[in-house]
Amino acid sequence: MTDSAGRQESRRAAHARKRISRRPSRLGLPAGSTAGPDRVRDQEAGFPALLQRVWQRAATAADLRAGLEVLLTLDGHVPADIQLRALNSAEQAALSALCGLTWRTADARTDTDNDTDSGSGSGAGPADGGERPVFSGEIGLTTSGRIAVRTPGGRPLDARDLVGGVRRVPWSRTVLAVYRRELDRARARRAAGVADCRAWLAQQGPAGRDALVAQARQAALRTAPFVLYQQDIQYTNFRGRNTLTGKTLWPGHPDCALSALHGLPLELWSDEDAQLLVCLTLLIRSAGFGRIEEANGTQLSVEHVAHTLERVRRTYNTVPVPGAAPVPAAASHTVADLDRLAVALGERRRQVGRSAQLYREIHGALMHKVERVAAAPGPAARSRQAAVAEHLRSRLPLSGATLADLARDLDLAPDWLARPHGAFSTGLESLVHEAVAAAVTAFDADFAMSRGMRSLPDLVRALRGEHWAEICDWDITHFFCCVVPHPEAAAHFGGSPAALADAAWAMSSRMQYNSWHFVAGNLPPVPEVAARDHFVPPVIPDLAFYSDQHHHGHVNNNVRFSIRSPQAVDVDGRRFEGFMDLRLLRCAGEPFEEQDLLAAHQVSALIARATSHAARLAAAGAALEVTAFDSAWHWTSITGRAPAGAGMPAGQVRRAS
Repeated sequence: MTDSAGRQESRRAAHARKRISRRPSRLGLPAGSTAGPDRVRDQEAGFPALLQRVWQRAATAADLRAGLEVLLTLDGHVPADIQLRALNSAEQAALSALCGLTWRTADARTDTDNDTDSGSGSGAGPADGGERPVFSGEIGLTTSGRIAVRTPGGRPLDARDLVGGVRRVPWSRTVLAVYRRELDRARARRAAGVADCRAWLAQQGPAGRDALVAQARQAALRTAPFVLYQQDIQYTNFRGRNTLTGKTLWPGHPDCALSALHGLPLELWSDEDAQLLVCLTLLIRSAGFGRIEEANGTQLSVEHVAHTLERVRRTYNTVPVPGAAPVPAAASHTVADLDRLAVALGERRRQVGRSAQLYREIHGALMHKVERVAAAPGPAARSRQAAVAEHLRSRLPLSGATLADLARDLDLAPDWLARPHGAFSTGLESLVHEAVAAAVTAFDADFAMSRGMRSLPDLVRALRGEHWAEICDWDITHFFCCVVPHPEAAAHFGGSPAALADAAWAMSSRMQYNSWHFVAGNLPPVPEVAARDHFVPPVIPDLAFYSDQHHHGHVNNNVRFSIRSPQAVDVDGRRFEGFMDLRLLRCAGEPFEEQDLLAAHQVSALIARATSHAARLAAAGAALEVTAFDSAWHWTSITGRAPAGAGMPAGQVRRAS
């Protein structure tokens, strides 16, 4: 690396530069030079604190049913059917016998029903006629957020796995009889399902099974964190006790349950592993790797996958597809019939996506996702879009009444994107900033942001030379993210503009990482790309609820409700999925709604359109570089003051960011 005078930078200078803090409030100062941390983590924030509050409410509820409703929804933070589908066979039978609670009643609901309903049965359990208890059971809440139930023959719940204590539950003979019947049925269904999985896997042959294992292993490696269950066995690529390839276990690690199956004779597979691979295969065939996250936090069994696929089928059939009949229900819940349904849903998903907007709901407490088909844009969406369009008209060389009009005007004369505009060195930077700034106000968000790549000319050059390894070696400083907070957002950070600027830069840095993480997913699978850590790029938007639970950055920066709207960008003939996005965040208050998402998706589409135009200008030789949106820019734009490192040479400040 060279210094500001063009001289080669010494190793000592390079190390000194790396020790300069990137935080806006400390920019230009040596890292670790302050007496203490700027912020201390709120002990009332995050998932453990939520579980403590949930258990306190559940433990003091008036009766068992009321306490269970609190536990099932984590006190209103998740749909109850997720928790119901997380129970093992004995626990499911117990709640059905005690309170009439079962996830299977959700099958009878239509897709227009609200998934935040409990999904519970119609009764409060069998009447016991005042019978004397014959068994004392227990109900608790585990540190992973699952409900734990002590059933007849089971050991007392282990306090080391629980958030608080236990609630004692008396069982009558009537309840016990119902439990035995329910458990017998559940065991019979499970045995039949396992036998069917083994028979289907046997039909695939050794090479076919190895191919399915390789596919599932790639899914675990290239997909966001998920936690799945087979009875009490946990399969996860998330923190802690990883059992699948992911951030902790490298590909091929002997501790990965999937890696251990490669080349192993089928008769040596456990029943749980056999069902795991079959269920992952069905989910992937219905929508790619992303469908796995729709099983997050639940039992991964054939009957649960059948439930998910049937919900998806009903959802897709609400969208008319010219010349195509509705997707028929699976003839049975055998793997062969579910496989045919999964393949049909994968094809129908592509057709539905051409005429309707797909998106996902994310329930952050359990990292569970649900795919939805959005309704048509209504007055609320049009009002949001109109407010953004009005802002852009007044500040950019664009004309038109709507975002669509502005996009058409941009198509006619995009050259200004490569020239200085306003306070920015390029019109692209100006457009990105103004669109983000408009969105903060129009959507009543606490933060809005949009990310991208700093040097489109460098990307064009690397693509033309097929320099895949070079692209993979670019670090996060090759990307940018413009973050604009609402003027009143400082209230969520102790009223401090400095803390607000630091939070904005933390978000910007994380979004730079996301760009870095996704870009390799658009490159050919050569060895250098395959070896590089990356996720499959996102292609549909999402709404997130209570995402300030697990992700440390979300917890620290109060990221509670959000919209993410990813968009593809064309660069020199190659389509880059998830190349940019628009994100809207709220730290408190009401969550965003579907109409907000539809409007935000149109705003992000305009930014993506401008980025594609900019890429074409770069391909034609324009020296189009994004130099704004670094740490110093965020400090100055938010606080109105020059950063502490303002006296440093511009190049050093730029690299320190």
